[in-house]
Amino acid sequence: MPELPEVEVVRRGLEPRTVGRIVESVEILDARIIRRQAGGADRLRGALTGTRLTAVARRGKFLWWRLADEDGQDTGEALIGHLGMSGQLRLRDPAPIVALPVATPSEGPAPDPLRHRRLTLHLDDGAAIDLVDQRLFGGLWTSPLAPARDGALAGQGSPDSLLPASAAGIARDLLDPAADLSAIARTIRSRRAGIKSLLLAQDLVSGIGNIYADEALWAARIRFDTPGARLSQRKVLELLRAAREVMERALEVGGTSFDALYVNVEGRSGSNHTDVYARHGTLCSRCGATIVREKYMGRSSHFCPVCQQKR
Repeated sequence: MPELPEVEVVRRGLEPRTVGRIVESVEILDARIIRRQAGGADRLRGALTGTRLTAVARRGKFLWWRLADEDGQDTGEALIGHLGMSGQLRLRDPAPIVALPVATPSEGPAPDPLRHRRLTLHLDDGAAIDLVDQRLFGGLWTSPLAPARDGALAGQGSPDSLLPASAAGIARDLLDPAADLSAIARTIRSRRAGIKSLLLAQDLVSGIGNIYADEALWAARIRFDTPGARLSQRKVLELLRAAREVMERALEVGGTSFDALYVNVEGRSGSNHTDVYARHGTLCSRCGATIVREKYMGRSSHFCPVCQQKR
């Protein structure tokens, strides 16, 4: 769950409050959250302590800060993060962590945004960036920079074409002006795999997950298991444009939230207004048929059996 719109909401929240700040210290509460860091905790602390955050960028579901030394010179590295299934990057104003009172059984669990805090970056203005992750599928680590293969800006918020090496295999996303929709469509049409699996393949087009794949397929009237090779170039382009429009609408309302696992940097949830995702058993807003849920590739796929017939 966070997908492209949710990660972009987080990036936009981080940008004005972290760019230009210096990392004074790195607090690691659970080493599993930095499992992708070469050299471990000492290497991460060494790379970040005293370093200035100069930009925060995103490609697909990956985001990263560009790093500069105390003289403002680029270090050639980025601090890259992925939120996984349940990761949150939360901004905390200068204040001590205060233990919340224990709730009585009748009140339910006490709301504690720091319960699953795994790592904290302490900044020079007294603020902090907390990485909170219940399931520990996300993480933070440093990665060297390399030029993007096409020479265009590496991603949203990036100042140039330098891309973290860890994200080199991640395709451009549909909100990226440099994304070539016609080329993506041709690649999809060369594959016999089901169209939903192709939308989820981050090396073809990044940022789309289960929610927006289902929404885009409904908007384009395509069933999830239709082979890519069975679709025309026009139809795949229609699907890609539908996916872009669905994600743009989600971005406007702060992302999509069906549980407490996705929140923005201030802890606020997004919307959950979808046409088919998690709407099984309700009526299709287009034709009135009952929305169905089926398992596909180990995931739930939601679709209208009338609007999205098997080809």
